[in-house]
Amino acid sequence: MTDRDRVRRAGILVPLFACASEASWGIGEIGDIEAVTAWLAAAGMRVLQLLPMNEMAPGQQSPYSAISAMAIDPIFISLRNVPEFESLGGETAAVDREKLARVRAAAAVDYAAIRCLKTQALREAFARFSEAEWCRDTSRARALKEFLRAQAWWIEDYALFRALHAREEERPWTEWPEPLQRREPAAIAAARRELAGEVLFYQYLQWIAAVQWTHARKHTHGVQLFGDLPFMVDGDSADVWARQQQFFLDVSLGAPPDAFSAEGQNWGMPVYRWDVVSSDDFKWLRDRARRSADLYDGYRVDHLVGFYRTYGRPKDGARPFFTPAEEPAQLALGETVLSIFREPGTDIIAEDLGTVPDFVRASLARLGVPGFRVFRWERHWKTEGQPFRDPREYPEVSVAASGTHDTEPMIVWWETASAADREAVSVLPTIQEITKRRGLVGRPYDPDVRDAIVEALFAAKSDLLLIPVGDVFGWRDRINDPATVSDTNWTFRLPWPVDRLDQVAEARERQQALRAFVEKHAR
Repeated sequence: MTDRDRVRRAGILVPLFACASEASWGIGEIGDIEAVTAWLAAAGMRVLQLLPMNEMAPGQQSPYSAISAMAIDPIFISLRNVPEFESLGGETAAVDREKLARVRAAAAVDYAAIRCLKTQALREAFARFSEAEWCRDTSRARALKEFLRAQAWWIEDYALFRALHAREEERPWTEWPEPLQRREPAAIAAARRELAGEVLFYQYLQWIAAVQWTHARKHTHGVQLFGDLPFMVDGDSADVWARQQQFFLDVSLGAPPDAFSAEGQNWGMPVYRWDVVSSDDFKWLRDRARRSADLYDGYRVDHLVGFYRTYGRPKDGARPFFTPAEEPAQLALGETVLSIFREPGTDIIAEDLGTVPDFVRASLARLGVPGFRVFRWERHWKTEGQPFRDPREYPEVSVAASGTHDTEPMIVWWETASAADREAVSVLPTIQEITKRRGLVGRPYDPDVRDAIVEALFAAKSDLLLIPVGDVFGWRDRINDPATVSDTNWTFRLPWPVDRLDQVAEARERQQALRAFVEKHAR
């Protein structure tokens, strides 16, 4: 990319589930993207960074615990935009309005209640579609058939897996009858016949989601939609079931011990068998890149280092290991995978945080793939006193950020930072310029401190800036607390409906402040 090609952009990280409108069912929906991007566009923001929207495993609420690498979770479907649901009378006739009122009024996302309500409504909508459209081969029925032809490369395995999973009472596929576990052709053919109606139901849901997503992408007010490609999906997923030979099913994916976790992390997902994956010309990863390019203008590659070297913990207690084992092979693998992700022409950014070898970051720089520069972690670590790096020192090909969906909010970090760290932030040239030499030492996290740090990031040399929505407002809410299992993880909701942001004084003030930062720092 040449200097002439470079575009300085700023965006906001906010999960779609947090962006509920007055019309949505207690969770942000595909139909709410238009309202979110309207507010962002008026603030001068050019990117909306979302978290994964893949269908979550039954009973889960983490977007990184997916039952499919390709399917959109039906929980994000906007029922108000489903013709069959509206023809049944919509909310006035086809839903438990008392339960709907409760999930709408809740301060957090209630996944179980919302999924129950939506599943019932979508089943009734599908029954109407089957009777009024599918059986009569109407234009809507033909539109679904065309969608299924175009998406057959992923949706056939997914829909059959989903129908089988439901029939088997959501038990993992490793507990199904052996012929289905092994995908014996006769067992698969029989299941397709026996579950044809259920398979069509899951295909219908993906069609509805696709139609709504296509409409949403056409109404983003010029704001680009960035997605998130998880490093792996659940072992109990359509993808692993269909490609069992490509994974170590007896090894658990994780991260080695580091400064943040003395024991390392164990994510409970299978590990790639890279020799088998490469012998198949990385087809599944190519498919994932193709699907992400269909859905997004760009996307974040989660756990980037894992595509260079994957850390596995054998379930029998044997010694953990990296695969590939040696650096030359790791470098070759990572650069091959990144080239695959870039093939469709989509922008990619790399989540290169945590324990990342120097050769990986050198590889990203050589390839021109932006990695993250999180303000609180960007320091001259090998210099005495470990001073913070001034944001104007960040590389152009990078993503400046105040935090991520996994970090504590900036206000909490500031309140727990040492006096020496506050002093070190205060003397940064960009901070000094913004505060007119007054600095920030000794100050609580008031609006001036918040905006000094936020504006310093707008001034960063990085081509792309992504700030979590909570840090824009100075909120304490966390999206996720890593390495914990909690009912509050992934349930964050904005305090106001997204279609009413223009009526909220605080939201209007933040919008004006962001636009001023954009204009001042040429983003």
